[in-house]
Amino acid sequence: MTTTLHQEDPVPASTSAPAAETYAQTLARLGSVQKGARGAPAYSRFVNRRAGRVLAAWAYRAGLTPNQVTTISAVWTFSAIAVLALAPVAWWTGVLVAFLLLVGYAFDSADGQVARLRGGGSIAGEWLDHIIDAVKVSSLHLALVVGLYRADVVPDAWLLVPLAYSAVWSVLFFAMILNDQLRRQAGTTMRATAGDERPSVLRSLVVAPTDYGVLCLAFALYGAVTLFGVVYALLGLATAGYLALALRSWFAEMRTLRRPEGQSRGGEA
Repeated sequence: MTTTLHQEDPVPASTSAPAAETYAQTLARLGSVQKGARGAPAYSRFVNRRAGRVLAAWAYRAGLTPNQVTTISAVWTFSAIAVLALAPVAWWTGVLVAFLLLVGYAFDSADGQVARLRGGGSIAGEWLDHIIDAVKVSSLHLALVVGLYRADVVPDAWLLVPLAYSAVWSVLFFAMILNDQLRRQAGTTMRATAGDERPSVLRSLVVAPTDYGVLCLAFALYGAVTLFGVVYALLGLATAGYLALALRSWFAEMRTLRRPEGQSRGGEA
């Protein structure tokens, strides 16, 4: 998931890739404008961001807009969700779902990077990105419920696990978006510290179970129902624990923020 701004269609000609710029030069330039990795879990930080950079350089040179890249991401991701809901429980289903999800996730990282290459993003692009992310983080788990229920390979009570996982991810995603909006409203942002310039590798590894990319990888085990069930449930439990701790920290942060003078609680003057 990303929370970046995207360039809205149509894009001025001045933002297109320079004709004389090689792919390697575009890739290098992207590295200089890429967002920091502050707080990113391991897969997103070390794998997905780099895969997204390669795709972003290609998309930029192909003349694709960030919104088009977002749409490509959605096609891959929702194809995986459809397969999960409709295909039989088998090893090939899990491998296919994992592959589709991971490619979709890489394109999800690429769209914001394309926006930065083009010199900025738009509110409409940010809206589109967030809407697609909101749909996928909930429907992925609901598709798992449908797929397992159709196959009748787990006790009905176990289906409460993906239902709870869907709720946890929905709340987590909403909270992250809301945090950003309230910080902007208060005229503040996350303050960088000296340690943020080189984020802790240990922290990235510790929070890896909460990584959407790790969840995508877990679906490769789908054919081994018992093993998949254990891994999936543990990831859900880890994400729920992280959310509980994060909500407490975020609430404490929100108590330190103040609205601009004259602005009401509902955001109206």
